[in-house]
Amino acid sequence: MASAQAEDPQFVAELRDVAARAAAAGAVAVRRALDLPRNVQYKGALDLVTDTDKESEVAVLAVIRASFPQHALLGEEGGVSGNLDSPYLWAVDPLDGTTNFSHSYPSFAVSVAVTRRGVPLAACVVEFCGGPRAWTTRTFTAAVGQGASCNGEPLHHVSSASELRRSLLVTGFGYDHGKDWEENLALFRLFTDVCQGVRRLGAASVDLCHVALGVVDCYWEFQLKPWDMAAGALILQEAGGRVTKGDGAPFSIFAKSILASNGAIHGAVLEHVGAACARLQADGFDLQDWYIPSGYDVQR
Repeated sequence: MASAQAEDPQFVAELRDVAARAAAAGAVAVRRALDLPRNVQYKGALDLVTDTDKESEVAVLAVIRASFPQHALLGEEGGVSGNLDSPYLWAVDPLDGTTNFSHSYPSFAVSVAVTRRGVPLAACVVEFCGGPRAWTTRTFTAAVGQGASCNGEPLHHVSSASELRRSLLVTGFGYDHGKDWEENLALFRLFTDVCQGVRRLGAASVDLCHVALGVVDCYWEFQLKPWDMAAGALILQEAGGRVTKGDGAPFSIFAKSILASNGAIHGAVLEHVGAACARLQADGFDLQDWYIPSGYDVQR
């Protein structure tokens, strides 16, 4: 991940606190809807959205706008708003794992991050765990250079697994079943044969936080969006993990691929994920950075 330019530590801590308040406000909207009937709509053949996604995003953005009205905003449901001339861009997923939520299946989360010219500075992910009659939450926070925490307890280190054969991995599959989806199915099968198992939870922010927590050792995926990755990537990095693009290049929240690990097995996983990226590019699949908001100059 690219290094953030020097920022005042007090300001970065303030950004983290606002991200935490914003994510908590979104989580209130989600919690209110737990175990109630869902009003599910479709953005695509398989891509769901519920009233709760929209209500959570309204709550999250209200907190951010009240604190930083001059910043740019990127929400999964509402798109781009605010001041695109600002170097600060907030990436908000008000309900990461909507399909899980719509079935009352844990793992889903509210994910909030703020970036400066695309580099994450502060983040919060509120993960919903448990399930019907047993719902609870875990709150992950991070600020660049100031570490990460889970429910207020510092995350000092990721897992110690150093061999692929002793590792537990996690991945995800997007809604578009294209060439990258086929490559990922092949990777799923390959890693299932050479490690202790591969999980597919269905929420990228949760996957990244689980690597930071040390309960899984590595995560990879294709075709994510900034709001999927920005918060979890910073939390993992601040917990001591490593995040790159799928081909090993420096990570970007606007990238089409991500590889995130405890660091120790990064190279072993990269050998296979990087080869898949090379095959995709050789087949004409564009893996360059893609989901940059129109009008936002990330290099400015």
